[in-house]
Amino acid sequence: MSEEQALREAIVATMRAMEARGLNRGTSGNVSARWDGGMLVTPSGVVPDALTPASIVAVRADGTFAEGGNRPSSEWRMHLGIYCRRPDAQAVVHCHSRHATILACAGLPIPPLHYMVAVSGGDTVPVAPYATFGSEELAASVVETLQGRRACLMANHGLIALGRDLRSALAITEEMEEQAAVYWGTLAIGGPRLLNEEQIDAVLRAFKGYGQ
Repeated sequence: MSEEQALREAIVATMRAMEARGLNRGTSGNVSARWDGGMLVTPSGVVPDALTPASIVAVRADGTFAEGGNRPSSEWRMHLGIYCRRPDAQAVVHCHSRHATILACAGLPIPPLHYMVAVSGGDTVPVAPYATFGSEELAASVVETLQGRRACLMANHGLIALGRDLRSALAITEEMEEQAAVYWGTLAIGGPRLLNEEQIDAVLRAFKGYGQ
């Protein structure tokens, strides 16, 4: 199996995993991976069960793609913008998971209520300002908000995360949804007790040497 074919299959598997884990529903959300100077990205308006490796769309660095085939996700500009600005990003996952979307619709960033918030790359998970889906304005808003972060909420929209590969991008997405759910829950009982800057900085340092 070629490297490109393996990546196409991994993108399909990631979209199906998102739906199976309740992170996404229907045709919402999209997944991409850096490839050949551009990216491979899920097509527009195709449910996960109908996705195949062949349906994944190759988008060149200049934003063009082959005519006559599937059109890329309406959010392709957002994905490509991340790859252009973030050399550390090898994969991007965007979803409309329930609790992250609730917070996004309320305009509430996730504060440092739990040390795992630092999985996002910082002490909070910020909210990118609202813009129409698929627009250049939204792409610019998200790319700017993600500076120094691996995840952010998108106002009145959802959640986006980037990673060193598809597995890590999906893992960060899943953790951010969990932190959104924890925060949402604490708001119902008076609000969270937050970690301070020193405590979060210690976590960020510890994460640099965590794992195998």
